[in-house]
Amino acid sequence: MDRTRPLSLLLAGALALGGLAALAPAAQAADSELARNGGFEAGLDGWSCTAGSGAVITTPVHGGTKALQATPAGSDNAKCSQTLTVRPNSAYTLSGWVRGSYVYLGVTGTGTADGYAWTQSAPDWQKLSKTFTTGANTTSVTVYTHGWYGTPAYQADDLSLFGPGGDPVTIPATPTGLAAGSPTSTTVPLTWTAVAGATSYKVYRGGTLVATVTGTSYTATGLTANTPYSFQVSAANSAGESAKSTAVSATTTSGGGGGGGELPARALVGYLHSSFANGSGYTRMADVPDSWDVINLAFGEPTSVTSGDIRFSLCPATECPNVESAADFKAAIKAKQAAGKKVLISIGGQNGQVQLATTAARDAFVTSVSKIIDEYGLDGLDIDFEGHSLSLQNGDTDFRNPTSPVIVNLIQAIKTLKAKYGAKFVLTMAPETFFVQLGYQFYGSGPWGGQDPRAGAYLPVIHALRDDLTLLHVQDYNSGPIMGLDNQYHSMGGADFHIAMTDMLLTGFPVAGNAERFFPGLRPDQVAIGLPASTQAGNGHTTPAEVNKALDCLTKKTNCGTYQTHGTWSSLRGLMTWSINWDRFNQWEFSRNFDAYTWN
Repeated sequence: MDRTRPLSLLLAGALALGGLAALAPAAQAADSELARNGGFEAGLDGWSCTAGSGAVITTPVHGGTKALQATPAGSDNAKCSQTLTVRPNSAYTLSGWVRGSYVYLGVTGTGTADGYAWTQSAPDWQKLSKTFTTGANTTSVTVYTHGWYGTPAYQADDLSLFGPGGDPVTIPATPTGLAAGSPTSTTVPLTWTAVAGATSYKVYRGGTLVATVTGTSYTATGLTANTPYSFQVSAANSAGESAKSTAVSATTTSGGGGGGGELPARALVGYLHSSFANGSGYTRMADVPDSWDVINLAFGEPTSVTSGDIRFSLCPATECPNVESAADFKAAIKAKQAAGKKVLISIGGQNGQVQLATTAARDAFVTSVSKIIDEYGLDGLDIDFEGHSLSLQNGDTDFRNPTSPVIVNLIQAIKTLKAKYGAKFVLTMAPETFFVQLGYQFYGSGPWGGQDPRAGAYLPVIHALRDDLTLLHVQDYNSGPIMGLDNQYHSMGGADFHIAMTDMLLTGFPVAGNAERFFPGLRPDQVAIGLPASTQAGNGHTTPAEVNKALDCLTKKTNCGTYQTHGTWSSLRGLMTWSINWDRFNQWEFSRNFDAYTWN
């Protein structure tokens, strides 16, 4: 029988079969309103909205005194949903009233054909409805409403699901199979077995609730190195929460940050233009002041974009008349190292595109970089991949398990170099904000394609190498506005930008708004702030006074302005600048300010 026919046809059929009396009571008993709090009179009770996008308002409303307002932001479409019990092989009508542009009302989990109704423009309340039939084994469906990316807030009210009620919801069973994966110094990954009837899971650390997730995995972050932790998980649905699972214990690693312990507590990092000339002038290695703790030689570049074969040589005398000899350069490196400084080869830069798309390129990278390190007696490697060096292939959506060859091969190459040179090997990275913090909103080409595949592409590299990483100094310059954890856009050039961008690295964030794919924060001693040394060095120059405000906020929680950090990061490592040459051109303003700053 077609349960979606108009009632008049059903009645006519009943009369033809011999009477209405038997049919009417059954229909009245079976069909009922199933949506919980569909008018939002009880706030958001019963509803879950992504990324905290939903709120209850008192005007405008369609019926009663309250309605839902949800605001899309970044890669979040402000989806508000509710899971309801239904009966198999039964017909239902989903309906509701909406206002706004590109508003959707839909259902998933039907077991037949999921679907939605939508409106492109509803300046006033407009009714949307969708009928569906459940499958033979369907006992629950999820109804939802959402807007669209980049559009203003929408409103919804009087949402209804009408049809036969399902069996009463019971509290789910206690989860089993809770296991801890390989810990890092600050994180512990957890997985468990799915529980029938559960719509969410609650994660406990030491008996305290720390997270609620919808999937069967979670990564605990912000932990202390070399510390034991105990975890439990429970299952929940609209009927309540199960008992907690058997506890599992895990101890974080001791960390160490790839030789970072040998750096001073406050480090100043600078790039030295060693292989080329520009308007800043050439600076000899021996003339670099003692202020600089890490000196990155700019740049090692590939023989071709995809070769993986990296070469480095000093600036030709025709470009840099005052360039020292190779012997003097190497002697000056040794003198810096004897004074406790670290000298690294920086690979890439603006013009040095490196794509390790094959294992042959990966192996050539390891061989050629090793040759440079050995020839000049260097302490390690700086990865400064820019432009189109790193991007994510379609379908590569989980930063924890990358599949794109240029990402996977780079990770493998760096791990090989680290294993070759040991614990004292210094590893630093200088990505642009586009490749890191933008990942809070967008990751790769996105679930539907069409996005820039480079968005957030450094995240899998940083994550895979976090226990080998000495310093991450994102370039807080040459950047467009970036959304911070306050869901506001921040623009370069002032303290606010550096505070917001650095807080994201230290706090961590859900990648592309997905709470189940959370990028864990780094240790403060692994992070430095990257800035241009002068107005000529790059867009986004920040005055010394604003630099100091940023440091005050991040390390002391003072002078924070409107952005409030998620912690006080007293062990923040320091600052990075492009470049030593430009700082010299600018009368050493940047390094002098660093030396004069009072950290404690």
